[in-house]
Amino acid sequence: MSRIGRMPITVPAGVDVTITDGNLITVKGPKGTLEQQMHPNMKIEKDGDTITVTRPNDLKENRSLHGLTRALLHNMVVGVTDGFKKELDVNGVGYRVAKEGNKLVMNIGYSHPVVVEEIPGITIDVPNPNKIIINGCDKQMVGQFAAEVREKRPPEPYKGKGIKYTDEVIRRKVGKAGVKK
Repeated sequence: MSRIGRMPITVPAGVDVTITDGNLITVKGPKGTLEQQMHPNMKIEKDGDTITVTRPNDLKENRSLHGLTRALLHNMVVGVTDGFKKELDVNGVGYRVAKEGNKLVMNIGYSHPVVVEEIPGITIDVPNPNKIIINGCDKQMVGQFAAEVREKRPPEPYKGKGIKYTDEVIRRKVGKAGVKK
């Protein structure tokens, strides 16, 4: 039995979970509304303020989907109550970011500033010129948007310049060795 899949999901007060035919799940909460189509093999049941996910049999596909379905549901509930965030650091001489309206303007070593627009469901905060905070209620969307921002200038291994996640560790390389006499 899946250890993650058999754990019940507790629905906090103020969150409304609707399960319709074909496993279309809608979760409404204070941070927003999320909707996702789950696999039809999984049995999702709501009993009061708990949601349980069960599988019909022990086929390999159903075992794989069991924990996945539960994790996706849990992320939806957490997203509409607390939300998710990713923090990025900008390292490098002269590298800085600023927010102008709903656009993120990054000066990251190119001859022109790189501009990234907010997408619906995502908010960008810039508390200082070297930090970017990406917030949203959909965990997958927040992670994807953060990866796309990081992709504009990934950190390089020699000096560590670029955009990196706050908790990311950059493996540094040694530069060229000088000529020895």
